[in-house]
Amino acid sequence: MPEVTLRQGTIHHRETAGDGPPVVFVHGFLVDHRLWGRVQDELERRGVRSYAPDLPLGAHPHAMSAAHVPTPRGVARLLLDWLAAHDLTDVTLVGNDTGGAICQFALDTDPSRIGRVVLTNCDAFDRFPPPPFDAALKVARLPGVLLAGLQAMRSGWMRDTALGFGVLTERPLPRELTGTWVRPCLTDRGVRRDTVAFLRAVDARELLDVSTRLHTFAGPVRLCWAPADRYFRVEDARRLRDAFADATLVEIPDSRTFVALDQPQRLADEIAAFGATATALTAAAAGPPAQAGSSSGAMAPAGM
Repeated sequence: MPEVTLRQGTIHHRETAGDGPPVVFVHGFLVDHRLWGRVQDELERRGVRSYAPDLPLGAHPHAMSAAHVPTPRGVARLLLDWLAAHDLTDVTLVGNDTGGAICQFALDTDPSRIGRVVLTNCDAFDRFPPPPFDAALKVARLPGVLLAGLQAMRSGWMRDTALGFGVLTERPLPRELTGTWVRPCLTDRGVRRDTVAFLRAVDARELLDVSTRLHTFAGPVRLCWAPADRYFRVEDARRLRDAFADATLVEIPDSRTFVALDQPQRLADEIAAFGATATALTAAAAGPPAQAGSSSGAMAPAGM
């Protein structure tokens, strides 16, 4: 996989070929770029280029530098630095789960490279994370508790339950996939350090504060939400829609938290159509191209 080394550490990503404004996917806690693989493939078939970086949220392959302590806003800053390193502009930023919160922090930090946003089921307002994960978060912050809990995730059966990934999709996930998601935190002390640092820095009050400024983002937003999700409720999506200046809500049935895995083709359709529409509207607002040899700034003839 391609990689780039930033001041925070080395970041790997998966990219697919295409034209037009780039789509950048932001995954959530304890997963990686593979959450988006099928959506990326669908977009590539439509001629849309996309990128899915592995952020330091527990399943990243390499620990960050010792000087970097991952926090929600810090990971957002890392994401923005990653966009700058690849010189990506007019980006369609797509977030899920914790990644949706990271997208909101990124908008609040520096939206200059972001043209539009797509949020699937994710943290919002003071539901960061939503119940019952908020209680689990408090316990996981204690020394040694995260590792002990992850040890249980060595079992594929346990990963299939509600304590693992079992209720985040409509259909069971491959155990090979979920196993690779928990392995870095189990086997790499540096990755585990990053993960505990991030969990300890999560503060619902910070995301609630960010929500008061979401309306300042000028670009369009589309919320692609699974109404059957047990944790990220459709009521949260409606509140987010109203918090942004220009947002629409699309409900995607037969899916749960990981919409990208349950409904990859439908999500790709929404992303591609949203990007194409937004680009067309921007072009229309800019007006027709100037005719050759003419200039709106030309001086008027003398005497006029």
